[in-house]
Amino acid sequence: MRQSEQAAPRLQTEIRTQTRRGAILLGGAHGTLAIARSLGRRGIPVWLVTDDSPLAKLSRYVTRSFTWPGPRDEGALRFLGDLHHRCGLSGWMLFPGSDADLRFVAQNHAALSTVFTLTTPAWETVRFAYDKRQMNARAAMLGLPYPGTYYPRAHDDLAEIDLPFPVILKPTVREARNAFVDAKAWRADNGQVLRARYEQAKALVGTDNIMIQELIPGDGSAQFSYAGIWDRGAPIGALVARRRRQYPVEFGFTSTLVETIDAPEIEAAAVRFLTSLDYSGLVEIEFKFDGRQGLYKILDVNARAWTWIALGAAAGLDFPAIAWQLASGEAVNPRAARSGVKWVYFARDLVACLHEIASGRLSPGDYIRSLRRASSAAVFAWDDPWPAALDIPLSAARVLSRRSLRSRTAKTALQSARLPSR
Repeated sequence: MRQSEQAAPRLQTEIRTQTRRGAILLGGAHGTLAIARSLGRRGIPVWLVTDDSPLAKLSRYVTRSFTWPGPRDEGALRFLGDLHHRCGLSGWMLFPGSDADLRFVAQNHAALSTVFTLTTPAWETVRFAYDKRQMNARAAMLGLPYPGTYYPRAHDDLAEIDLPFPVILKPTVREARNAFVDAKAWRADNGQVLRARYEQAKALVGTDNIMIQELIPGDGSAQFSYAGIWDRGAPIGALVARRRRQYPVEFGFTSTLVETIDAPEIEAAAVRFLTSLDYSGLVEIEFKFDGRQGLYKILDVNARAWTWIALGAAAGLDFPAIAWQLASGEAVNPRAARSGVKWVYFARDLVACLHEIASGRLSPGDYIRSLRRASSAAVFAWDDPWPAALDIPLSAARVLSRRSLRSRTAKTALQSARLPSR
């Protein structure tokens, strides 16, 4: 029976010792749901602790869920310690589902590892995934291509940027929820808009967390990912996938159609990056192909579950299950994934396709044909249907909210751009 708790103190009257080790999922949404299903189908107890998305709470495989103040709260470590003590959770595995949860676990790695089994690296490794400034520095050291990037510290530094317009502004870290962080990237087509956008971003995240990059031409179909599970500097299982569609269409905050492919060049670049870190754990590295130079440029590194992690199981690599085996000390033989396998996020893919159809870039027939051989879905599962019922209104609300926020932000930037420059 699924149970939901609001805080650890409620557990005071029901102390009990767990007879079987399970998993605690911290935050996240679709990636967390995929982990819950993968482990739950194997009879492993799964609990959810979250301050964000309620999506995974409806899964039949999440047997208990808890609402907590979140990973940024000063009492976060105490909360998990109390949960462990009162419920007898020694050795249970922690799977962080969001960037904030990942940072919390990584920076408290030593303390948490005394009572839990951890599936993600410590901060000295995670920082190269969490902070894009450090990721780019690592890529430069290794000779891996990445987008032309500047880190302005003041308004006057914008004059030193030697990039052709349009450019994009991005946060170097995703520390909080605001218009800039949620948008993932802001586009600037000229100097006036760039200055206005910069002032907006500075007010939201400060000068240390802003970077300005070249805008690599191409939509989601030019974007690729390496996804894998590593153990002590070596890959145990990996695949390369192409993002066929995304939403929003220009800056894909969410992949909506992803397909496994063979791409040795991308795999080689990812292996070089991860080997340099002696990496262990789940990982996804995003690249975008720059046709102007014929290069795959590294964009992002996720050291935790990603949205389409369920694609792995459909392609022959159940990433959460392998992570569980490795953390349990089991020997796992390296394995490969099948190419041509698809994952789809139906609700948002439909919205993305309606945009494409309206612009004349996609026909209804092409849309239907693109869904053939889709082996994995973001939310729906025949043995676990309830999360899909919740995801539809959640997706609609988020699409409308982001659209409204983008409209207000663009209007403010336009008004600011019309002001005399300083």
